[in-house]
Amino acid sequence: MPASNPIRFNRQEWSGAFGDLGTDLPLLVGIILASGMDSASALTLFGVMQILTALRYRLPMPVQPLKAMAALIIAQKLPAATVYGAGLAIGVLMLTLTAAGLLDWVARVVPKVVIRGIQLGLGLQLARIALSDYVPAEKGPGFALAAAAFLLTLALTGKKRYPAGVMVVGLGLVYALATRLSFQELAGAAGFRLPELHTPSAAEIWTGFLILALPQVPLSIANSVLATKQVAADLFPERPLTIRGIGFTYSLMNLVNPWLGGIPTCHGSGGMAGHYAFGGRTGGSVILYGLLFVTLGLFFSGGFETVIQIFPLPVLGVLLLFEALTLMVLVRDVAGERESFVLVLLVGLAAALLPYGFLLGMVGGTLLELALRRGWLRLGAK
Repeated sequence: MPASNPIRFNRQEWSGAFGDLGTDLPLLVGIILASGMDSASALTLFGVMQILTALRYRLPMPVQPLKAMAALIIAQKLPAATVYGAGLAIGVLMLTLTAAGLLDWVARVVPKVVIRGIQLGLGLQLARIALSDYVPAEKGPGFALAAAAFLLTLALTGKKRYPAGVMVVGLGLVYALATRLSFQELAGAAGFRLPELHTPSAAEIWTGFLILALPQVPLSIANSVLATKQVAADLFPERPLTIRGIGFTYSLMNLVNPWLGGIPTCHGSGGMAGHYAFGGRTGGSVILYGLLFVTLGLFFSGGFETVIQIFPLPVLGVLLLFEALTLMVLVRDVAGERESFVLVLLVGLAAALLPYGFLLGMVGGTLLELALRRGWLRLGAK
């Protein structure tokens, strides 16, 4: 990415900095609490990877927790050692796929219409989580808070003077201080801590590979690499990314994170869409986002469970919903093509609803598109 692409820190970048918070924070909290990871290490490394990614790409291309891994870690309460081993395993695996040119091959084989379906499926997943899990989390008051945050976002979208993301997060902070927190509690949570070093053993790497890395690979290829490249092409056509470049930075993050106690991370199309939805147009929004987590990790991780209450789930749900909508509207370029639109819907529903849906959607959608192109199959009535 050319260094001439400027990094800005204006109001819109500040707003965009909160665009991916609804996806990341609940997963980070779940991973840390379920695995017993050191919160200073996890939060600080997560922030550092945001900053390095922003400096590399100079775009609102943030870093996210690996979602399939996160779900397994939280559900099975897997120990931190297994998480570190899995991070190193996925780093080596993705580096091998990238260096061997296999990611480029997959990108050539999987057509754009299938990527649109994957984006739709991810958007549907995120919207479901936002509306079924986050917004109702605090019942009546939570619904009122979410409604206020939603209307505030609609009113301020595109208003450069009053950045929507900052205002919505500020609304959540006011709500938290009025209902559950005090400045004294926040001050009591402060204290300086550095990340802890860790050396993954061969057994940890092998266990992490089998339990966590293998289930993650299909989602990583579909969303973290292919869909991320497509979203970047949609939103920033003048600044093209390459499959190989995305694969290498994905790999390098996970080759570094485990040694310093960081969680496995990836790029993500939803993250870029979220930053963009709230105003991020350069790497500035991602640097600011990263600094938030570095600050939490170094100075507030000792009171982690207290500090995270400043971000109420209904507010995170609204942020997540707008991220989802930004992803889903990208399918509009195929809305006028009957068969392509039906294929997008089929892939999207498979990705959103089925076990291993992203893998099934990617493979099945590619085969369906081939059948349509060869005239072996028709979708929809004439």
